[in-house]
Amino acid sequence: MSSVQDRREPSTDTPGRETIDVKLEVVVIPVSDVDRAKDFYGRLGWRLDANVARGEDFRLVQFTPQGSDCSIQFGTNLTSAAPGSAQGLYLIVSDVEAARGELVALGAEVSEVFHEGAGGARFHPAGASDRVTGPAPEHGSYGSFASFDDPDGNGWLLQEVTTRLPGRVTPAATSFASASELSRAMQRAAAAHGEHEARIGRADPDWPDWYAEYMVREQAGEELPS
Repeated sequence: MSSVQDRREPSTDTPGRETIDVKLEVVVIPVSDVDRAKDFYGRLGWRLDANVARGEDFRLVQFTPQGSDCSIQFGTNLTSAAPGSAQGLYLIVSDVEAARGELVALGAEVSEVFHEGAGGARFHPAGASDRVTGPAPEHGSYGSFASFDDPDGNGWLLQEVTTRLPGRVTPAATSFASASELSRAMQRAAAAHGEHEARIGRADPDWPDWYAEYMVREQAGEELPS
């Protein structure tokens, strides 16, 4: 779930060799009270995909956060891990303050938005001195966070990502999880395009193509047009 991989590392793909996509689709989290956890994640507005029981000894509940390709599962006899031991579960958002506000409105107790004063501060408890209040300077991508726990103490991190590190997204697969996420991407493109027109000293009649190129490159972590 971490999103800090150094893209300078060599690819594991072997030239000339066909590879098969391997997609992380489900993460199992340990809970002590299945119904309590089900109520909590349901209140967050996450989609309930499954609630299956076989007798008293097995139950599986699955939820998917809005816009996510990965789901969570919890239940009875799914894992031997201690309830609350799942930590550092990332939820990537394009606007951490807006996402925090939505969660708070839904009844979740969420930390203030913060950035790291020291490496690894995101994994420290709320209120830790190396969590610096407020978003990262200039809302630097990957730098702003907020955190919350489920009723068992499983720990979640909101992380704001607006521009991906190089190689993290295939340009041909550019997509947006919601209309609001697309809108924010268009707003960033509009601001950058305004600077572009100021540099060239005239209105740009090809602005739709410029916007599209900017948004695709931004999401793929490539060099942005100027």
